[in-house]
Amino acid sequence: MAGIGDIALGAAPIAGGAMLGSLVGAFKGPDIRTALQSDIELLKSLPEESVALRSELQRTIDMRVYELVAFLDRNYELRQTAGTYRGNWRDVVLLLCALLFTLVWWNVPHGRTNWLITFIVLVIVSVVIGLYAARGVIAALRRLFNRR
Repeated sequence: MAGIGDIALGAAPIAGGAMLGSLVGAFKGPDIRTALQSDIELLKSLPEESVALRSELQRTIDMRVYELVAFLDRNYELRQTAGTYRGNWRDVVLLLCALLFTLVWWNVPHGRTNWLITFIVLVIVSVVIGLYAARGVIAALRRLFNRR
């Protein structure tokens, strides 16, 4: 039973990293649209005599609208870029780095509690990166041969 406990203890850093990654992926920023809607309702409820206050509130509303439009444009560009990504030399470099790190990890003393689980994760990561790199290399070769 001590072996299972050692594996569980060794898997803790990897599980913690996966949990942190999933939390960061699920993080949502403040809801700008709801804040805008409440500011517009506040602007409507202010009396017409408060010209200075109304103009300052309108200015902040305009700033938020411009920020929202700029954010949506940036988000669209990022989605377009990510959608058209087909792989390139960085995938090959990343594969070489992953393979080298796996090789270095192989030479770490095998008696460490987290050695086995980390090695398994490194092999899986290397295979996934290898698939992406192979896809990029194949696409580049196709483009090269189609030009000729």
